[in-house]
Amino acid sequence: MAYTADFEQFRFPEKDGGTFAGKRVLITGSGKDGGIGQALALAAAANGAEVVGVHFHSSFRDGFDLVEAIRAQGVKAFALQADVTNTRDLWASRSYVIEQMGGRGPDIVVCNSGLTEHGYRFGRALPEIEDESRSERRARVRQDFIENLNESSLVLNTKIDGFVAMTHLWAGEAVYRKQPVQFIYISSMQALEPGASVPGYAVANWAVLRLPEVLKVNLGRSADMVDSYCVMLPFVRTGMTEEYADNEKVFGRWQPRMLEPFEAAHGVTQLLGRDADKLDLGNYKLGVAGTADAIELKWTKIELELKESELD
Repeated sequence: MAYTADFEQFRFPEKDGGTFAGKRVLITGSGKDGGIGQALALAAAANGAEVVGVHFHSSFRDGFDLVEAIRAQGVKAFALQADVTNTRDLWASRSYVIEQMGGRGPDIVVCNSGLTEHGYRFGRALPEIEDESRSERRARVRQDFIENLNESSLVLNTKIDGFVAMTHLWAGEAVYRKQPVQFIYISSMQALEPGASVPGYAVANWAVLRLPEVLKVNLGRSADMVDSYCVMLPFVRTGMTEEYADNEKVFGRWQPRMLEPFEAAHGVTQLLGRDADKLDLGNYKLGVAGTADAIELKWTKIELELKESELD
């Protein structure tokens, strides 16, 4: 069984756990075991959600096991397999989600992506290999270039196209049904402080920060039907980051240690517990202070200011 989480770790104190009470929650990229999406799905299920939609694309085994684990706790859950970058695939999922949610759309949509890059030397030539012929080097550089850019393209498509598509679908449904919906976009601190070797990931997470304002402008008079904001997370221990867990050069400038998935989910749950109207259009960064044995979570609102200056 591809499910290793401890459900009890996601039962948060009453003052934090009311965020999801009675809510219909849909979380993209929540199938992968040990991922941030799974953690948020478990947080919703353990803290009163009416129904939890577990979306995945390829992580179907983990996704089905997560749904089974949530149902075992007496909470309604359903699996949703769809490619969020395929508009036809995503549209086909609409009626199924509404059916599973009792004839209504979701109250909360968490746009999360479980993708990152393995890392490559963006804009830098590959190191020379001793005794390698020029023909072999050209072939190796070409193959590396193609593989790297394909990886970046997948991250960009999922994080940008996928988030835009999910927003278009469920914001439209909310306006049509006059049913308020809340969008939470999962970004990363690397949107603000780009890390080396993950160019597509850094660019995609920066683009995500513009989504709430773009949505609000397009909704016009219907803007009051939707609240949306971005959450920037620090390093969280997942299957993608496990190899960096003890490498302070990677994450040490931000936090004393990597957060566990349930700790990150607790922080996000606390933020969601605030007044949605006041969170609307904001970008919020989760900071980690304290020591490795006694961490402290603190939210900061990030203002993205546009400044103009004339050139001489």
